[in-house]
Amino acid sequence: MGWLERNIIEPGKLPLLLALVAFVVTFVITRVITRLIRAGKGPFRNISGSGGVHVHHVVPGVILTLIGGFGAVAGGQHGFGSCLAAVIFGIGAGLVLDEFALILHLADVYWTPDGRKSVEMVVLTASLVGLLLIGFSPLGVDDLSEDQQQNRATVLANVLVNFAFALVALFKGKLRLALVGLVVPLVALIAAVRLARPTSPWAKRFYRNRPRARAKAGLRAYHHDRRWVGPRRAFQDWIGGAPDPEPARSLERR
Repeated sequence: MGWLERNIIEPGKLPLLLALVAFVVTFVITRVITRLIRAGKGPFRNISGSGGVHVHHVVPGVILTLIGGFGAVAGGQHGFGSCLAAVIFGIGAGLVLDEFALILHLADVYWTPDGRKSVEMVVLTASLVGLLLIGFSPLGVDDLSEDQQQNRATVLANVLVNFAFALVALFKGKLRLALVGLVVPLVALIAAVRLARPTSPWAKRFYRNRPRARAKAGLRAYHHDRRWVGPRRAFQDWIGGAPDPEPARSLERR
């Protein structure tokens, strides 16, 4: 209880904690319901509007996110109103990101392999918010001493350097590491100095006339994907449900 008071309530992080809990709980409940609907079990069914149009849960999610977001801005960091707005925002964000892949592809890809992007975005978002809750600050400003915090030039330089590392990681095709690196500076540094993904803007620009670097980047990406894509997809399927099997393509006669 002392840790909660000292690290969450006093710094004004209680709304952030409530939003995170609401976000995760909403995503879990939504996935349970959609998996039951998919299996034809339980009392739940898809919601259709006038004319038989399927109403995706991203629609109420956007509405709740707007209500919670504006409520949080108006309510500040303390008080019942800000906590209620944080819960509403977390619920709305959970509904929206559960269908992130639909927004990205502008198509109903919920139970397709592309739908795994929704699960990945939810896990990434929850992880970043969790890092903020336990004390990490964006762009590494939490690592400064009291003397450095009084020196604005040092703070600004620290922020700019870490942001530059995160930006380099992003152009190297390492989106996840770039986002985490905004909160954990060491991650951004490691991602920035390593080879770029072969399809990234960095590789296309700087590896164009460097065949050895291009080949090494492709080989490293191949081994990385071969090692981690399978476990990552298994983890995503365990959380969100496995996608529907793709229909077999019939061979055309020549």
